[in-house]
Amino acid sequence: MAFIKTKDGTEIFYKDWGSGQPIVFSHGWPLSADDWDTQMLFFLGKGFRVIAHDRRGHGRSSQTSDGHDMDHYADDLAALTAHLDLKNAVHVGHSTGGGEVAHYLGRHGESRVAKAVLISAVPPIMVKTADNPGGLPKEVFDGLQAQLAANRSQFYRDLPSGPFYGFNRPGAKASEAIIQNWWRQGMMGGAKAHYDGIVAFSQTDFTEDLKKITVPVLVMHGDDDQIVPYADSGPLSAKLVKNGTLKTYKGFPHGMPTTEAETINADLLAFIKS
Repeated sequence: MAFIKTKDGTEIFYKDWGSGQPIVFSHGWPLSADDWDTQMLFFLGKGFRVIAHDRRGHGRSSQTSDGHDMDHYADDLAALTAHLDLKNAVHVGHSTGGGEVAHYLGRHGESRVAKAVLISAVPPIMVKTADNPGGLPKEVFDGLQAQLAANRSQFYRDLPSGPFYGFNRPGAKASEAIIQNWWRQGMMGGAKAHYDGIVAFSQTDFTEDLKKITVPVLVMHGDDDQIVPYADSGPLSAKLVKNGTLKTYKGFPHGMPTTEAETINADLLAFIKS
């Protein structure tokens, strides 16, 4: 297994397959690089080099006690791209990973980057504030932390069984395999990282990061996202970046890269090749 060691001694696990133009995938909370399996195989088959890492405290990376914030997430990603000496890379981030990508670009610049994609992503900011009246109340995220602390295993069954993939919608056909894979990935990671990560993904304001981004950005969001509500995320991010395109998916859930992989992969490919 491949790892890099960051400057604070954290070991970050990553996969690096194929050759060609690199596509770097940043996963959502509380998952791992495995959440990108369908995309990695698809783009590998199209002649791309595909790379995905486990965020610190997630998956196979070190279960550190601290550093579970967007600055560390972005710096870890920068360390990986520097280690692999990536050039002309396309960065694709889902959910929390979209925040990681935005903060990486805002904090470390675009010298290694050709394009970026934010899928069901948390920017500009999730929590309700005076400047973000359409956000979710902080009590929502406090509740997530309480559920995690009380019974993480049950919490990690309930989320994918319900709102994450829209399996709670009338007529939806839940996939037990998808639910179990979400639970497996979540339980591989560290409880402390996941607990702190809820604050990182909900309270970080990515507005200034987004304003700095000049490379082409595709913002993909389902209008039935029950985790990162559509109106306060995708459309706002697409306006804040200098060269943004918003693609809205009617009825698609938060976890659409998994449940709607065929559509998402085709649109990703079209954007990367454009």
